[in-house]
Amino acid sequence: MEKLEVLGANTLNGQVRISGSKNASLPILAATLLSDKKIELRNLPKVKDIETMLLLLKSLDTKIKYLKNNKSVLIENNKKNKTFVSYSLVKTMRAGILVLGPLLARYSKAKVSLPGGCAIGTRPIDIHLKALSKLGVRYKIAQGYVYANAPKGLVGAKIKFPKISVGATENLIIAASLAKGQTILSNCAIEPEIKDMVNFLNKMGCKIKWIGKRTVKILGVKNLDEVNYKIMPDRIEAGTYLIAAALTKGKIEILGINPKIIRTEIDILKKIGAKIKLKKNHITIQGNKKIKNINIKTAPYPGFPTDLQAQMMVLLCKADSRSVISEKIFENRFMHVSELNRMGAKIKIKSNKAIIEGNTKFEGAELMATDLRASVSLILAALTSKSKSRINRIYHLDRGYEQIEIKLKKIGAKIKRLS
Repeated sequence: MEKLEVLGANTLNGQVRISGSKNASLPILAATLLSDKKIELRNLPKVKDIETMLLLLKSLDTKIKYLKNNKSVLIENNKKNKTFVSYSLVKTMRAGILVLGPLLARYSKAKVSLPGGCAIGTRPIDIHLKALSKLGVRYKIAQGYVYANAPKGLVGAKIKFPKISVGATENLIIAASLAKGQTILSNCAIEPEIKDMVNFLNKMGCKIKWIGKRTVKILGVKNLDEVNYKIMPDRIEAGTYLIAAALTKGKIEILGINPKIIRTEIDILKKIGAKIKLKKNHITIQGNKKIKNINIKTAPYPGFPTDLQAQMMVLLCKADSRSVISEKIFENRFMHVSELNRMGAKIKIKSNKAIIEGNTKFEGAELMATDLRASVSLILAALTSKSKSRINRIYHLDRGYEQIEIKLKKIGAKIKRLS
């Protein structure tokens, strides 16, 4: 099994170009099932979750062809795709459930395995299913699968989500795009990746319009167009490299990212002491010698993202005094804490709060990654250690970060992959 070896105590300097967004690509790939027209997607990141989603589409008889030196993908669905999604294809990836909406919209039936993914909380799909039932879907769960059908097809409705859910918002927008009549969804998630998916759907011929901060109106359509679309950049990857610069007191230029979509993260890094300059698609960050403490709560966008909580925790281990991170999204997202404490951190967990003492001098260690973002937090901690660390189970990391060791090497990290 592959692992990463990191020799720390390096200041990171140089340029990093941000890859396409994994969290935008996955719902957009699911949404391609709505159409039997040619769809070309550019800027897909080369990460494991995208490979898995493409395999899932292939299992449904979708044709996938790589173009232009593998920098874009041509997708063509059959007039009649399959509607069964096996557990083997979604056991490692939460986003597999997103094909439920488009399959029901197009074929009025689907059998989809309950999803897997990182072990960071329960993340139930009941919000998806209850909302879909209001569009006319009947469903049951048996033997680990969702059996769903819409005897009269999907019919538009007014739906208010009981709580903000990224996945449920995506699934319902996709499903309602072909439903009869009008659908209004309220209390929606508004992450930039959802806005990117909506832009893709509208370019394909759907009629979707935001009519309030968290309210969207969808008019169902019958016909869709061919489309060529470029996926947005990955804001979580950008945030990770910004934190790496602040942590190692280096100077990094982040290329290919719109600063507007990570405004909250930039504001927090400035408060901690980093010096940041912004241009249209370009961020320059200079880490400060002194890292100030701060208290943070994760929250739905535009709040601080749960996907950067583990990385920020490593940075706050180096702060001059105590900080607190409150995890408001997932109930089991502090699994990296025990590994950070083994490296010398002083972090206590009380309910959904991590209390971080600061002034940590990380020591190298043999480490075990527990989920995608925890994996990269261990790399960040290892980068500041004066000795060698080895990070095991990095298949988690490969699900969401494209060529991370190559990108880190280019800016001065001493890191290599071991088989």
